[in-house]
Amino acid sequence: METKTTVVAKINDIDIVIIQNGNDMVPVKPICEALGIAPNSQIEKIKEDEILGSTSMLCISVGADGKDREMFSIPFKFVFGWLFTIDPSRVKPEAKEAVIKYKLACYEALFDHFVGAKKFLEVKEKETERLITDLKQANKNYFTAKNLKRDAEGNLEKLSKVTYQEYLKNNCQLILPFEGEN
Repeated sequence: METKTTVVAKINDIDIVIIQNGNDMVPVKPICEALGIAPNSQIEKIKEDEILGSTSMLCISVGADGKDREMFSIPFKFVFGWLFTIDPSRVKPEAKEAVIKYKLACYEALFDHFVGAKKFLEVKEKETERLITDLKQANKNYFTAKNLKRDAEGNLEKLSKVTYQEYLKNNCQLILPFEGEN
């Protein structure tokens, strides 16, 4: 299988690549160098991690000199979690702010993942209750309007049955047969 690399990010002008050889793997050393942290201590930390250690491996990648090199790598999907563990006080001064912003973004993503759904459900429930109240009021208004319409249709029918003779009998006054009802 052919090994292919794809640039996915730049850190301090250093390309961060994915080695695509059936598994998307990311070499650790270039990231460490870009951040100004010791690659060997990060590799040891990764090897000791119960998840990262079992998924890390040596992969062939193109080094900065353009030659194929065997590099300690971790799966692309775990890079973000590993980067979260990097202490901003240990990186190059020019990388510190970016690492802090990254960690903040991770905290927000974790919050959204674990609490965001709960907040969504709370907002949705509140809106559902409001719409149910609106629906109940609309139904009440509908039944009131339906009764008013029925009464108006009945009164119109009664009026249509009033004759000229009744009008004359009432001294030329139109006395409606439904007045006084309710």
